[in-house]
Amino acid sequence: MSALVHQVALVSESNRVKLPDMMRVSAALQKQASRDLEPIWEITATVDAFASLEEVPDGYWPMIIKDNIGTPGAAGVHMDKDGQPFALIASSNTLDGWSLTASHEMCEMLVDPSGDKQATGDSPMPGQERVSFLVEVCDPSEAADFAYSVNGILVSDFYTPNYFDPMSASGVRYSFTGAITQPRQVLRGGYLSWKDSVSGHWWQEIWFEGGQPSFRDIGAADAKAGSIRAFVDRITEADTAKAIARGRTNADKAGLTASEARASLVANAAMWHDQINTILGRSPRRSPARTARRQRARRKRT
Repeated sequence: MSALVHQVALVSESNRVKLPDMMRVSAALQKQASRDLEPIWEITATVDAFASLEEVPDGYWPMIIKDNIGTPGAAGVHMDKDGQPFALIASSNTLDGWSLTASHEMCEMLVDPSGDKQATGDSPMPGQERVSFLVEVCDPSEAADFAYSVNGILVSDFYTPNYFDPMSASGVRYSFTGAITQPRQVLRGGYLSWKDSVSGHWWQEIWFEGGQPSFRDIGAADAKAGSIRAFVDRITEADTAKAIARGRTNADKAGLTASEARASLVANAAMWHDQINTILGRSPRRSPARTARRQRARRKRT
């Protein structure tokens, strides 16, 4: 376990995202961070929901959900005046949409707080040699098609350190869900960014449309953007939003939706209420299902 514990705060400044949903998502993100991300990337983190930015304690990295992020490149991870990361997350009409975005930003912020971490390897593009890849753990499989569920909440797939291995090997895990099956692979809806030392330009392998990935030169990094990640995010933000907005329809590993998992949550709550009432010497509560059946029967009689 890492000796340093990163503390992440989830805050909503959105009219669409209310505190109960934010608390459910923060619990799912906490489980993803501790159960899934930590053993692979050796990063320890806590994730907590707060009602407002004014309640976030010192030392937390806030992820703020907003209804209107109209400036290109505004969504994503940024650095504050003290050099600490924070993220702006666009809200959505569905819980899956913004939870997947929040998971994406959390994973990338924890693995690379500065937004400049790079790994050296062979370029995927013919004609280039050794290049420096930007470490953005969710981008190659960022589309909702490759997401999975935690507590019924949709969260992002992410690659492992083996993603930059020089060659494929049997039995090696390249992303958490296994959707990525070989080093430096880009899946539909995703992308990979790297710097070519010869030209000084940043390049990408992208698969935003068409039947296969393609390459593009995105030029030299813009110093005004801040980190390299901020420079890349400004260029790819719209395509990322489209890939995430597809939802879990085609996601083989997505699992139950939050609403589908609701029945078990209600049943568990009823069980706990009954046990509490027994301890306090009170009559057990009627289960929601039993109450609903009684109400239907009463309506039929009338």
